Amino acid sequence: MKFQLKRLTRKQRQRSQPIIHLKFRNGNFQIMGLGVWHSYWRDPYHLLLTIPWTGFVLLICTFYVAINTLFSLAYLLGGDCIANARPGSFFDVFFFSVQTLASIGYGAMYPKTTYANLIVTIEAIVGVMGIAVMTGLAFARFSRPTARVIFSRVAVIVPHNGMPTLMFRTANQRRNLILEAQMRVYLMRDEVTAEGEFMRRIYDLKLLRQQTPGFALSWTVMHMIDDSSPLYGITSESLNQTNSLLMISLTGIDETVAQVVHARHSYSANDILWNSRFVDILHHASDEHRYIDYNHFHDVLPLE
Repeated sequence: MKFQLKRLTRKQRQRSQPIIHLKFRNGNFQIMGLGVWHSYWRDPYHLLLTIPWTGFVLLICTFYVAINTLFSLAYLLGGDCIANARPGSFFDVFFFSVQTLASIGYGAMYPKTTYANLIVTIEAIVGVMGIAVMTGLAFARFSRPTARVIFSRVAVIVPHNGMPTLMFRTANQRRNLILEAQMRVYLMRDEVTAEGEFMRRIYDLKLLRQQTPGFALSWTVMHMIDDSSPLYGITSESLNQTNSLLMISLTGIDETVAQVVHARHSYSANDILWNSRFVDILHHASDEHRYIDYNHFHDVLPLE
């Protein structure tokens, strides 16, 4: 049995799946093109959900003008088929098309031939379908639940109760509750197996408190680095050599919209500070009340 290698044609290469580029930039693991809205041209629905609002409105306006221009040309091909429209006037038939597409109703102009009524019927169907699609897309964009959660710019490894502990902060920027908030922390790093196979391993990091019934203000997330931790025995140099990355995932139910919201963040090896602690943001007032000062949310101090 013989095997032959066949060179792919240009059309076949275009139909094949694209190559995904991975790189490390400033210590961060990045998938090139991930989350970029203009990379979804083959998925129009997803593109219309991810495109910025200015681009979405501009796209709707462009499509609206284009479809009315197309039907205007169709009316011009029918000759004098629109009553009270100036013969050969593009603007008259264009505004007539606008009235038809939006189901506004006619004033002085109306179709007077069978050809014109046929085009009006087609345009009315297109108008109803277009309004339904645009309304659904706009509602889908408005109804997407989002979380306004911030994470500290850095994470620290500092002794806590006699054990080295990984810590970082997170805070809810909205004045509401995220119910049943759950925090998951993953460690990603390069490893070589005993067989010499390179792979990117993912480890779950056990937290002192992984869930809270109501996330309203701030949350200091802690992971104790004991002998069962994947971070046991690591150093700053080993984190950089293995391209280590901490992936943070926060999920919960927004009490305002009663929908699940999520937030994510990542810390590279360069974002993890050793022998430093966060500045305390919880203070006591003179009237025995407590308050939180978010001005020092990202600040750290070296240990003495």
